[in-house]
Amino acid sequence: SNAVTKWAAKKEEPAMKDHITIGMDLGDKFHIVVVFDADGNELEIAKVTNTETSVKKFFNRYQFSKVAMEAGTHSPWISRLLKEMGMTVYVGNPRKLRLIWDSADKSDARDARILAMVCRVEPRLLHPLRHRGHQAQADLAMIKSRDMLVRTRSQLINHARGLVKVNGDRFPKCSSANFAGRCEILIPQELQGALKPVFDTLHHLNEQIKDLDHQIERLSIESYPETQYLRQIPGVGPITALSFVLTIEDPLRFIKSRQVGAYLGLTPKQDQSGEIDKQLRITKAGNTYLRKLLVGSAQYILGPFGPECNLRRHGLLIGARGGKNAKKRAAVAVARKLAVLLHRLWVTKDKYQPLYGMDKMAA
Repeated sequence: SNAVTKWAAKKEEPAMKDHITIGMDLGDKFHIVVVFDADGNELEIAKVTNTETSVKKFFNRYQFSKVAMEAGTHSPWISRLLKEMGMTVYVGNPRKLRLIWDSADKSDARDARILAMVCRVEPRLLHPLRHRGHQAQADLAMIKSRDMLVRTRSQLINHARGLVKVNGDRFPKCSSANFAGRCEILIPQELQGALKPVFDTLHHLNEQIKDLDHQIERLSIESYPETQYLRQIPGVGPITALSFVLTIEDPLRFIKSRQVGAYLGLTPKQDQSGEIDKQLRITKAGNTYLRKLLVGSAQYILGPFGPECNLRRHGLLIGARGGKNAKKRAAVAVARKLAVLLHRLWVTKDKYQPLYGMDKMAA
């Protein structure tokens, strides 16, 4: 009978702990954790060291519970760890949680308590985010490292050009990749000591950027062949295509392709009340880097080398209306349509048709 009783207790344990809700305020050195039972009573408040061992040790006591936290530096690996332990994890969107950040008596314990209380009542109020997988995070790190090297190279080039201008001279116009090789021989004699280390660094950066370009290209072909469908569109290269795939990760998470534009912050904000419906800027939610890449691709499509296509026609039509920032609005509009089209090509694996529907209209 004792054995049957123990078996019954173990069988009921997941269901009991499923009613426990935990709020977790993440920190760099330690986390504040507040535990609530099914009735909303506070069971425990604890400080957990920011290590995998400490997190496992604490949460082993509350397996199969609900855990709420805000998105941050440590939320990706902690949320993955807790999910592997059987928890139901909600990663709240900090931009939506005004109740936490706009408070006169803000503290770590209070933040954790509010996260748990909101999650216990209605988890959807957290506007939960979805972190990408471990491998996708590692692959995306390669693209981010390349972006950092490119920005560093641009800063060094601007520094060199500035020093030369102050000296009464000027370097010729050229691409960032060709700047070091073309302009090194043009360094004024009196600035050799100041600029020689800069140009040595530029040569090294060029080599590292080229190496990462080859790695990204190989990664796209070998690990993410779906990027080839996205790269059918002129202006969408390996970096944009791979960033799109790694950021979205699962195309089926969106019921409609139109939702991708809003997910990436390319749709206007809304402030409607009665007969008042204001025209606002885009939300700029979601991944900033991918949004920048899509706008860059849109600017190429709208530029002098952009091929004739529906995307270009749509953008030029918006730009022709004139007004303040017409070109910027056109680029954002094309970027939004481009995001929808990329998702559609990814799902359907169709061949890209630049002037889709034009033949039917002509007929």
